[in-house]
Amino acid sequence: MTPPLAHWVHDLSPFLIRFGESFGIRYYGLAYLAGFAAAWWLLTVHVRRGRTPLSNERIGDLMTALVVGVLVGGRLGYFLFYQPATLWREPLEILRVWDGGMASHGGFLGVAVALWWCGRAFRVSWRHLGDLVVTAAPAGLFFGRLANFINGELWGKISDAPWAVVFPASAVPGTPVELIPARHPSQLYAAALEGLLLLALLQTLAARTDWLSRAPGRISGVFLIAYAIVRSITEIFREPDAGLILGLSRGTFYSIFLVLGGVALLLAPSRPLAAPAPLTPPAPRS
Repeated sequence: MTPPLAHWVHDLSPFLIRFGESFGIRYYGLAYLAGFAAAWWLLTVHVRRGRTPLSNERIGDLMTALVVGVLVGGRLGYFLFYQPATLWREPLEILRVWDGGMASHGGFLGVAVALWWCGRAFRVSWRHLGDLVVTAAPAGLFFGRLANFINGELWGKISDAPWAVVFPASAVPGTPVELIPARHPSQLYAAALEGLLLLALLQTLAARTDWLSRAPGRISGVFLIAYAIVRSITEIFREPDAGLILGLSRGTFYSIFLVLGGVALLLAPSRPLAAPAPLTPPAPRS
C-alpha cells in the first residue's frame, strides 16, 4: 500500500466550464473581469463620497482606457520582459491570450499610458487619476494571483512547510507524483500581500487623508514603493520563471524602477485640485 503524500497535490482545473481541449471559460479570464468590476465599484465610491471631481460617466471612460492599457501592456510586457526570444521567433504568439502570460510590470506601463491619455482628455491631473486607480488596483492583483494558483503556474521554491503544495506541472512530464517535491504556494502569498494588504493600505489612505485632492501623486508614490517591497518579498519564495538579472529575479529587478518612480512622485511638487465650479442656476424665462 502506497503511503499517503505529506502534501496536497494540486489538481485544480483552469476551467470553470470546458468546451474542448483548450477552449472554455477560464478562471484566469474571470479573474480579470472580477478585478475590473471591483475597481469600477471602488472608483464609484470615491465619486459618491466627493473625493474626485470625476463623474460616474468619466469613471466609465477611465475604466475602458484602463482595460485596454492593462491587457495590451501586460501582454507586451510578458514577452518583452520574460520571453523576448519567443516574441522575435513567433510574434503571433502574443495573440494567444487563452494560453495566459501577463506581466504586472507591463500592465503598470499600459496603465501609465492610459492615465496620460485620460488626463489630457478629461483635463484632470494625471496624478489624481493615478491615485484613484492605485487605490483599486490591488483588487485586480488579488484575483489575478488566485487565478495563478488555480492554474498551477508561477509556483514557489521547494519547501517542506506543512502548507507546501505539490505542483505536477513543475516536474518533467511522467514523473511519479510521489517523487515531485512540494513547493511554496507563492501565488497565495502574493494574493495576500500584493492584493489584500495593499488594498487595505491604499483604501485607508484614500479614506483617512485628503491626499486625493490636496496632494495628487502621493498615494501613487506610496503604491509603487509598497508594491515593489511586497513583490520583492514574494519573489524570495517564488521559483524564477526567467533568467536572473544581476543576481536578482526579474520581478525584483524591475521593482527597483518602481521604487525610483515612487520616490520621484513623493518628492515632486504637486498642486491641489482646483475646486469644482459651483453650478449656476438657469436664468428665469421672461
